[in-house]
This record gives sequence, C-alpha cells and structure tokens, in this order.
Amino acid sequence: MKDRFSFIALEEAKEFLDRLDRKTRKKVMYNVWKTKSINDKNLFKPIQGEIWEFRTLYNKKYIRLFAFWDKSDNKNTLVAATHGIYKTTDKILKSDIERAERIRKDYLNFKNQ
Repeated sequence: MKDRFSFIALEEAKEFLDRLDRKTRKKVMYNVWKTKSINDKNLFKPIQGEIWEFRTLYNKKYIRLFAFWDKSDNKNTLVAATHGIYKTTDKILKSDIERAERIRKDYLNFKNQ
C-alpha cells in the first residue's frame, strides 16, 4: 500500500520526541506511521485552519503532535510536525495552535526563499 504522505519532524517536534521515554516515543511514531497508510480520525485530525494533530494515548497519557500539510511539491505530499505536548485537558490551548501556526509560517517562508 502506498503512503498518503511523507513525514518530517521540525526542530521543536524533534526536541519534544527526544524528551519522551523510548516506549512512548515508539508508540507516537507507530501512530504517525499508521496514519501514513490509513485515514484514521482518532489518530490524525484537523484542529483549526491549516493545523492538524497526531493523537496518541499511551499509559494513560495523552500526547499531541501538532502538524501541517505541505503540498507545494506536486510529486510528494509532506506532513511536518511543529511541536508536541502532553495534553491534560479536553481543550486545546489557543497558544498551542498559534505556536504551530507560527512554526508553519516560518517553515514556508524559509522554504520559499
């Protein structure tokens, strides 16, 4: 089965993933890998505007990896992770969405230079 997209973790997302213990990181990356081949709204869904989230529940902890689609290359669709959080409430903080959007804009500005 062909992947629906390629995945990259931008700097803040890499730093977040590096801080996770090995088993938690493995579970998060498994869910990313899984969403590359199937459309599962429990694992990957839109939040607001251009911002999406990878969702992982592991050991009673909710982990969110914020991301966006980069479809500027007509040959390869890319999903770029901006940053991650442990989610403690049902509501997503506006500051996390704004942070993801700022990272997305910085990425696109840098890419288009």
